[in-house]
Amino acid sequence: MSNPLLILSLTIIIATAETTVSAGSNYNVNHLGAKADGKTDSTKAFMSAWSHACGSVKASTVYVPKGRYMVGGMEFSGPCKNNNITVRIDGTLVGPGNYNVVSKGHNWLRFQHVDGVTVVGGVMDAQGAGLWACKKSRSENCPDGATTLAFFNSKNVKVYGLTSINSQMFHIVVNGCDDVKMVDVNVHAPSDSPNTDGIHVQLSTGVTILNSKISTGDDCVSIGPGATNLWIENVKCGPGHGISIGSLGKDLNEEGVKNVTVKKVNFKDTDNGLRIKSWARPSHGFVDGVLFENTVMTNVQNPILIDQNYCPSHKNCPNQVSGVKISNVKYRDVHGTSATKVAVKFDCSKKYPCQGITMQDVNLSFKKEAPASAYCVNAGGKTYGVMKPTGCF
Repeated sequence: MSNPLLILSLTIIIATAETTVSAGSNYNVNHLGAKADGKTDSTKAFMSAWSHACGSVKASTVYVPKGRYMVGGMEFSGPCKNNNITVRIDGTLVGPGNYNVVSKGHNWLRFQHVDGVTVVGGVMDAQGAGLWACKKSRSENCPDGATTLAFFNSKNVKVYGLTSINSQMFHIVVNGCDDVKMVDVNVHAPSDSPNTDGIHVQLSTGVTILNSKISTGDDCVSIGPGATNLWIENVKCGPGHGISIGSLGKDLNEEGVKNVTVKKVNFKDTDNGLRIKSWARPSHGFVDGVLFENTVMTNVQNPILIDQNYCPSHKNCPNQVSGVKISNVKYRDVHGTSATKVAVKFDCSKKYPCQGITMQDVNLSFKKEAPASAYCVNAGGKTYGVMKPTGCF
């Protein structure tokens, strides 16, 4: 993977999109009835623009000029007649004030069965505060909420320079996709907003996340079953729950997670840093081949964590033994400060102990008068170079 080439290619994509807007098959939502006042429902205009672009045999652009556009739930479906569609957003998409309008569909903006779609720029404001307040009130009438931007069963997707704020639930979901690149993505939601994961990836291969800033009330990046060949680099995370593989082990027959690289990530004031989590119940799932490298922790609650007894609510916990096999996980050049004394915690499965864990040049501190410590259960591996806290294998 050559990241400079990826960034160069995306620069070319933007330049191409700008040319297409003026000279190519361009479908301007304003010309199809959209109103940039933030109040008028412009859903039909957006769907009309997509229908034209998807139905064209030539490379096409859906163009959203500057302004605020209120849209309801939208499903951009393929397969299309061409595999070169750019959705260029210079404005802001605003969700309906009534959160129930899009919650029923589970996704606000959904792309499915598309090949060769690029989303460039723009702001997506889902206005999720109303739903968050409902959930905090513990009312039984609150819907789960909707993901802001979702890609299902698609390939050759690029997202560049997008900002997502105040999502009802997850900001971006990639599910069942192949070859997805996200660069310069900015995600923001308050630290107390429930289930507002930044980017969630599952059942997908070849997903790349670069040069992004994510602050949420849940995981900055969450990696679900079936994620393979995932590359995350140069990401700022915080507040939030860190970068998490899992939770895994929800189902007996579950896809594994393989070949994940996380490097050059800065965690600040997060609940967790580098986390792998699974429920304590039988499962055929696994985690194999993970590299966590060149990461900085600043006041992180759990900088390095494998938790195979995951049960966040502490209610109705399985209380069995995790069947998820965790192996070949490397931590290299991880340093910074822990907000708790236990900076490294490996709580692994009794039936399938964590194997092949490698720790090299890990330097985590707590307080001068109380150095950080490590805790290991059912975990085996090796340490090299600097190791603070002292290893517990």
